[in-house]
Amino acid sequence: MLDKSPRPAAVNVPNDLAAHWMPFTANRAFKKAPRLLAGAKDMHYITVDGRKIIDAASGMWCTNAGHGRTQISSAIAKQAEALDYAPPFQFGIPQAFELASRIADLAPAGLDHVFFCNSGSEAADTALKIALAYHQINGQGSRTRLIGRERGYHGVGFGGTSVGGIVNNRKMFGTLLAGVDHLPATYDREKQAFTKGEPDYGVHFADELERLVNLHGATTIAAVIVEPMAGSTGVLPAPKGYLKRLREITQKHGILLIFDEVITGYGRLGYAFAAERYGVLPDMITFAKGITNGAAPMGGVIVRDTIHDAFMSGPEHVVELTHGYTYSAHPLACAAGLATLDIYRDEKLFERALKLEPKFADAVMTLKGQPNVVDIRTIGLTAGIDLASRPDLVGKRGFDALNSAFHDNDLMLRIAGDTLALTPPLIVSEEQIGEIVEKVAKVIRAVA
Repeated sequence: MLDKSPRPAAVNVPNDLAAHWMPFTANRAFKKAPRLLAGAKDMHYITVDGRKIIDAASGMWCTNAGHGRTQISSAIAKQAEALDYAPPFQFGIPQAFELASRIADLAPAGLDHVFFCNSGSEAADTALKIALAYHQINGQGSRTRLIGRERGYHGVGFGGTSVGGIVNNRKMFGTLLAGVDHLPATYDREKQAFTKGEPDYGVHFADELERLVNLHGATTIAAVIVEPMAGSTGVLPAPKGYLKRLREITQKHGILLIFDEVITGYGRLGYAFAAERYGVLPDMITFAKGITNGAAPMGGVIVRDTIHDAFMSGPEHVVELTHGYTYSAHPLACAAGLATLDIYRDEKLFERALKLEPKFADAVMTLKGQPNVVDIRTIGLTAGIDLASRPDLVGKRGFDALNSAFHDNDLMLRIAGDTLALTPPLIVSEEQIGEIVEKVAKVIRAVA
């Protein structure tokens, strides 16, 4: 059902858009037809001209609890009045220790230590540095090679970009880090098209790690980093058994396994972390986005006891890990994180997402047969819809869909080339799922 509530009044907008160089944005096209937002509440954004836009993207995979949660904003305001900033090097705040404990309680047993940073990109680079340092202090300094995966996304730091496997994110920046290799992507449309949940086909893609071990030698490889669901590339769920097989191979060869759960963490797949869904214990989990519901920048790495404890040696006055950020465990972010975890717990949003998963999948799969739809993948409260590319204009149909959604259909979605990604907040109702799918169908027809 369409929202019939009165539109908020329009707000003043800047008359000069030139100064702001926008990230991951087609700047020239945007500034000809801006998509400007002025507010947000629950499942909707409010545009500068007062339109309500249903959010089928959780902002950017962030706002799992929906928008405008006063419990979070009040916690931030209260914290800002009491303590606006504290140095995280050699000093601490109670909220950081409380938040770390609560995150560790949500993580699989054995992942009991949290290192805070400010984004998913920083979390990936932090995890990779911890892996390298761990092998160094264990007397295995030859383990310097890092393994990512084709079509993987691990942020925009030099480490994350290097192990990432999205070509357009890499090709402008030269050789990046040396000593990096990649597993193949887990997607085969011919064998996996129109799959709900984890595809049956594809566990064998994990066996490519054995080939890389044979090529480079196990004693040169520090870590493998993968997303349990590759989100930014267009929603590619791990095949059944794939992650367990990766865990078996890494353990066999003494290689650390890192799960990048920046997207999948905090309920997106129906669990606190995807590691729980798949029954796999990695050595580290990266997180960001959903930890604060997007209300403040925060990221981090959850680390196994064995890794953390290996650093706790030598003179006690010496810094054990020479790494960190000015804004690690920032007071406002910690306040936002604690309030967000309260909402997830009290409203049982992870359990809610798991219960809604089959209904969401059924609804999205009704788009099969719409013009140019060549595949649909669903997992948790997430879906990827592949549209056929226009000849010689790869990505243009997806870009047109983004504009049609926003300007003509009061809908926010995400695009990855010609893939439409749906990732609504976990508070989405069945009625709103229907509304989103109806609007997406209109968008697909509009760009046919």
